[in-house]
Amino acid sequence: MRQIRSGDVLYLTRSASPQFVRPISVRVIRVLTDWHTYHGWCWIDVYQLGARGDAVDRRSLYVWCEGVRWRTAAPASPATARRRVPA
Repeated sequence: MRQIRSGDVLYLTRSASPQFVRPISVRVIRVLTDWHTYHGWCWIDVYQLGARGDAVDRRSLYVWCEGVRWRTAAPASPATARRRVPA
């Protein structure tokens, strides 16, 4: 199983925890290894990402590690989504 690390961009659905009825994207700040949990679960500090990939909220979340999905990149922001047209 892949380890969750600082800087990872994750897509959290109900497979990560029942609290994610509406899936969210987050960027991991840190994994809270000193908080005791059940086997296979972890606490993470994250920035919740908006539709444009910008941080809209800071949260501490309790997730099932095997249920998280990694995104290859953050959602595109307007600045990175624009394509330059050759002159």
